[in-house]
Amino acid sequence: MKKNNLLLILVTVFIIGCSTTKPEGNRQAVTHPEAAWGWHLGAQAYTFNRFTFTEALEKIDSAGLRYVEAYPQQVIGGGIEEKMDYNMSEDSKKYIKQMLKKKNIVLEAYGVIKTKEDSDWEKVFAFAKSMGVKTITCEPEARLLDHISALCDRYDIRAAIHNHPDPSYYWSPEIVLASINGRSKRMGAAADIGHWVRSGLDPVACLKKLEGRIYHLHFKDLNEKGNKKAHDVHWGTGVNNVPGVIAELKRQHFKGMIAAEYEYNWDNNMADVKKSVENFRSIVKGN
Repeated sequence: MKKNNLLLILVTVFIIGCSTTKPEGNRQAVTHPEAAWGWHLGAQAYTFNRFTFTEALEKIDSAGLRYVEAYPQQVIGGGIEEKMDYNMSEDSKKYIKQMLKKKNIVLEAYGVIKTKEDSDWEKVFAFAKSMGVKTITCEPEARLLDHISALCDRYDIRAAIHNHPDPSYYWSPEIVLASINGRSKRMGAAADIGHWVRSGLDPVACLKKLEGRIYHLHFKDLNEKGNKKAHDVHWGTGVNNVPGVIAELKRQHFKGMIAAEYEYNWDNNMADVKKSVENFRSIVKGN
């Protein structure tokens, strides 16, 4: 009789354990449907450039995101006046790692990097390695592309070439492709779909041209095409064909970070980011 009671208790505990853990997994799949595609949906901290990096992490967390792309010019915060510069002190690195762990946010990428001195590129890669960064988004001078390629292989870190609008050097996918051709497989594109639209380009067509070499995205939706002054709107409500972009990323089996970069309503745009993320996840589930 005692054995039967013990067996009943063990079975009951097992059933309760399953019922408490299974819904969490289901809830994660529902709330973060992009994870099933290997997409790390996060934010470029530049979205919150009116605030410190510490404050940006708070906002990213509140928007339901778990990944961040840091940029060098942002003040760290939390009583630290240093910036997110690759020359920061070891104490600042320690603080940042503690904050990331506390918020359960991954520092996935770092950029967009342009350097004044050629020798700074080694420092950028060394810093990225020390912080666990997987991808450096950058716009190096063309003469330094071989050097960047070698650093990618030496540090086992990806360099994703970012496109600002025309007449920026890397504005078109053709130029990015030519820049990475014949170089390290760790070199690819940081596709900024908003800047493509500002340049009058079709983001879906641009993604097709870069197939297989897209390592990172800056995600936007804009109110107007072909206008450098076009501003961000909630994803799926503008001219960027967000459903088409998502469908194309699925078709390509893209894996990597998709960084929200909402460059509008600067002082109070966290709700805009949150709404955009909600729209994105709804389209991912229905697309």
